[in-house]
Amino acid sequence: MLILSCPYCGVACDETELQPGGEAHLTRFGPDASDADFEGYLFRRKNPRGVHFERWRHAYGCGKWFHAARHTVTLEVFGTYPAQVTEPPPDILDAIAAKVPGWEPSS
Repeated sequence: MLILSCPYCGVACDETELQPGGEAHLTRFGPDASDADFEGYLFRRKNPRGVHFERWRHAYGCGKWFHAARHTVTLEVFGTYPAQVTEPPPDILDAIAAKVPGWEPSS
């Protein structure tokens, strides 16, 4: 079972208390975006085997959105952080690099 800690209220909760929100750190486009940009935002998502950054909502708790870094094969969680952060914090990137040989953040 996947257990994530909410960075806002500090509760370690299992996935039944959470609502998944898909890939984190996506570029969202406004109403004046091209059809290709909007299509890419809606339908083109990464589905990696390995480290993935995701959005989660503490649905049965504080209700806030946050990001989580986890390994999609082992379900190992490297950390969680507020949704307002535009890129993963250095301590989480360091934790991933220490556990996953050869991993480098994608640009």
